[in-house]
Amino acid sequence: MSTATLPKIVTQFSELDPEGHYTYADYLLWQFQERVELIKGRVFKMSPAPNMSHQRVSGNLSRELLNYFYKKNCQVCIAPFDVRLPVKDKKGRQSTVVQPDICVICDESKLDEQGCNGAPDWVIEILSPGNSRMEMREKFRVYEEAGVREYWIVNPTGRNVLQYVLNEVGKYSGLAPATEEDQLRPHIFPDLVIDLKEVFS
Repeated sequence: MSTATLPKIVTQFSELDPEGHYTYADYLLWQFQERVELIKGRVFKMSPAPNMSHQRVSGNLSRELLNYFYKKNCQVCIAPFDVRLPVKDKKGRQSTVVQPDICVICDESKLDEQGCNGAPDWVIEILSPGNSRMEMREKFRVYEEAGVREYWIVNPTGRNVLQYVLNEVGKYSGLAPATEEDQLRPHIFPDLVIDLKEVFS
């Protein structure tokens, strides 16, 4: 009589194969301290603790969003917070889990005890040294594929914001870069006005 093999709990990041392909089921068994994201089955180690400018910008933006969405039907979630995107691997398995710096989810059915299961309406990623390629390329692609309606990349060093809006064919259109001299409105929430001078202060 054969016995089923129990899933293996992983307690050290070094136990993972950097060239391996993993699923959300695997991700749930990882109990090491390092924070990681899973994009189309590939493991990406997140940057060390964000620096002070990242934290300041994150706090300023979070405050603006929490005030705006207070008593509205959308939930503001701040990292660390798991988002399981509907981007599957070639075998149809759930294989993409990210932790955006800030995200807004307006469909309550996507929220559960594990985080968000589905595409947020709006995602904001704040660049830190070492994570620019990830936000600019890997995450851009999966957020677009998953159907995130609006995606902002915030650069504390350059004090600017890149704003992408999903068009009618499911591709991102980039708007003109905004600088700290600008007031920026999310395309999908046009009555929210964010003073970037305050964000970068």
